Amino acid sequence: MKDLLNILVEKYRPLTLNGRVANYIPELSKMNPASLAIVVSDVASNTFSAGDYSMRFTLQSASKPFALALALMDNGADVVFDRIGMEPTGDSFNSLMKLETFTSLKPVNPLVNAGAIATTSLINGGSPEEKLDRLVALIRQLAPGCNIGFNRDVYLSEKQTGDRNRAIAYFLRDIKAISGAVEENLDLYFRQCSIEVDCITLATMAKTIAMDCDDANHPIPRQYRRIIRTFMFTCGMYNASGEFAINVGFPAKSGVSGAILGVVPKRYGLGVFGPALDHKGNSVAGVAMLAELSRELDLYLL
Repeated sequence: MKDLLNILVEKYRPLTLNGRVANYIPELSKMNPASLAIVVSDVASNTFSAGDYSMRFTLQSASKPFALALALMDNGADVVFDRIGMEPTGDSFNSLMKLETFTSLKPVNPLVNAGAIATTSLINGGSPEEKLDRLVALIRQLAPGCNIGFNRDVYLSEKQTGDRNRAIAYFLRDIKAISGAVEENLDLYFRQCSIEVDCITLATMAKTIAMDCDDANHPIPRQYRRIIRTFMFTCGMYNASGEFAINVGFPAKSGVSGAILGVVPKRYGLGVFGPALDHKGNSVAGVAMLAELSRELDLYLL
């Protein structure tokens, strides 16, 4: 496995020239577009890594599955999906269009920005700081002993330039998809996106979602892990989710930092970092590495 991962990084690092780092969040534009890493963690706790796997980056949208887990545990599935839909979308991750055209007047799923903002509004806590602490505590349970931090510079950069997400949040309150103080909810959303990890941590987090055991000691109940994996498979790669499902074949969630969290149920958790993005907001070299890894190891679920 180690040799295969090294080959993938060497083969696909030149592909980073075909992408560009996210610049709509100014702090993210400082990342080195040539950075590339991949880590595989199996359910027996073996870890294999290659490339720039010790580099730290923010989760961005790769935080959404874990916010969803906390919202589900706090409220139950019926309450969550009364507010948020379950359908994939062909629109971009930060689109407002479906909020007006979706017949139920609610976000289409919890992994696009509108749905994620609605999800964070369902996390219990008296303040954005308390809610974030609970989310970080959950992640620490999923990846004990790993590097988990918070990037204040990215948080402030995102908060200062997040006009699109601000527009989405106020629209959500107008259609009663969220309630309460919009700015507090947005603050939590910007904070959760700014949780900082490395690739080993990301793969370890993914591995816990991959586990299918019915273990009362697991931080996330089995039925919610299944829901999260399903959303990742159908919605996790923005409006490239169908293409990813065909070419790579297992659940994943990307973030505009270049993170990709991959889950092969009962087998592997995968962490990828490659900040050079394609036009849909996914790591251009990261997706290519995962596609070849899936072909080599026959990781397709269907």
